Amino acid sequence: MNHDRFRVLTSAYSGLTVAVLGDFCLDRYLEIDTARRETSIETGLPVHNVASVRAQPGGAGTILNNLVALGVGRILAIGFCGDDGEGYELRRALAATPGVDLGHFLTTPERRTFTYCKPLLIEPGRPPVELSRLDSKNWTPTPDSLTRRFRDALRVLGPELDALIVLEQVDRAETGVITRGLLDEVATLAASRPGLPILADSRRGLAGWPGLSFKMNAAELATLLGEPADEGRDLASVRSIAATLAARNRRPVFVTLAERGIVAAGPDGETEHVPALPVRGPIDVVGAGDSVTANLAAALAAGATPREAIALAAVASSVVIHQLGTTGTATVADLESLLGRVPAAPAGHEQGHRP
Repeated sequence: MNHDRFRVLTSAYSGLTVAVLGDFCLDRYLEIDTARRETSIETGLPVHNVASVRAQPGGAGTILNNLVALGVGRILAIGFCGDDGEGYELRRALAATPGVDLGHFLTTPERRTFTYCKPLLIEPGRPPVELSRLDSKNWTPTPDSLTRRFRDALRVLGPELDALIVLEQVDRAETGVITRGLLDEVATLAASRPGLPILADSRRGLAGWPGLSFKMNAAELATLLGEPADEGRDLASVRSIAATLAARNRRPVFVTLAERGIVAAGPDGETEHVPALPVRGPIDVVGAGDSVTANLAAALAAGATPREAIALAAVASSVVIHQLGTTGTATVADLESLLGRVPAAPAGHEQGHRP
């Protein structure tokens, strides 16, 4: 992609309306000063002195942060937080981001705020070291009353959207925002607007989901096929499976392959592959997949081809993995600075490959 085409696509972002539907989390970082080591008098155990606490939206909130970084004009957050301190922090962080509409983001006493608490050892001149995480989750089914409100929101907002992102972050089915009843509503929207980019991502796998644009990594692809996780599946096989899924869903499908890049497949059977950019130093892969999702959605909504979309997503992922000790984002300026490093399409494959 040349810089002129890049600017045509990214200049459209400010006019887009994109909804993020799913599990919004709070990422709370506890920065531990390793120079202030102590031992508890009461227990004899080491004491970790927290010098700084910072919080930012995680899960679907990470996708939202990346859309904000790209300059998307209107971003609709559809999800919930608990009526608790973590929920207050999450809502405050979301409200502070430009262009974000919280009209359909619910605070409810029936749920607790999904929280990742991440203790980090901070030592001058060294990358942060993350200790064992402390998570707060919901373990009971999401009340039907919340699902009904989300279904109503999709009916109202559906005609206004340029793209919809659906993210399931929870490990136990029916305990988060994405319930079977809500997926039925998403399927109805997809049927009524076949040209609307709708990207679906679930850490539990996408088996049983309606025909949307699936975005998954190699392990999630294996889960979808009912096979053991296989990060080393050969590229030709990934392209073939992605093409089959895209034809079945009648929408593009995207598979991220870590250091091997990203594969895109269209419903017409054509596939594209963009290699990952070379690593430029220490990396932290947290949030890379969410940056890919955000960039795919924004690019497709702006009129990008699947190859253009995965090229931009690959650059965004490269930016984010080099941001250590945080869940990173990539701006349009960040993307443009690395644009020239995206590998060109192989000779004879500029229009894709039919497996």
